[in-house]
Amino acid sequence: MSDAAPSKWWSEGKASMAIGVLEIWTIISILIYYKILIDPSSNIMGTIIVWFVIITGVTITDYFIFHYKNKWKSIISEFDQLSKRKNIIGSWVVFGIVLLIIGNFIFSFYCLDRQARKDQVGPYAPEVVAKERREDSLQKAYQIENLKKIYGEDNKK
Repeated sequence: MSDAAPSKWWSEGKASMAIGVLEIWTIISILIYYKILIDPSSNIMGTIIVWFVIITGVTITDYFIFHYKNKWKSIISEFDQLSKRKNIIGSWVVFGIVLLIIGNFIFSFYCLDRQARKDQVGPYAPEVVAKERREDSLQKAYQIENLKKIYGEDNKK
């Protein structure tokens, strides 16, 4: 291999990070569904400490599953021993699971948005909507005044 070849560590790091992100997205989706279906008054964002514990837990779990004593090497060798057909099927299964996790993550935010609209909270709270309408009305009035100045209609009185 040449000196310019990418490090194997970067590939391992990117794979671990991708798995970690998918795990975090799954946890976030579960928390959103919990808020919508079980306890609407819960604070799903929690605190920085809660998220630190969650991310640390995911990282430690991944470390012991994949990196401790280089277990990932034995996992790779097991998959290398599979037939090409089984490897292709396994690749499609993993691809489907990843798409399912990403789709579930997006759908959970869609459900959270619908719940916020229904409960009129967050950006859909009446006071926020009224404030935005006032700001929009003022902005439109300023635009009309500017257009009148541009076309000289403000002096036609």
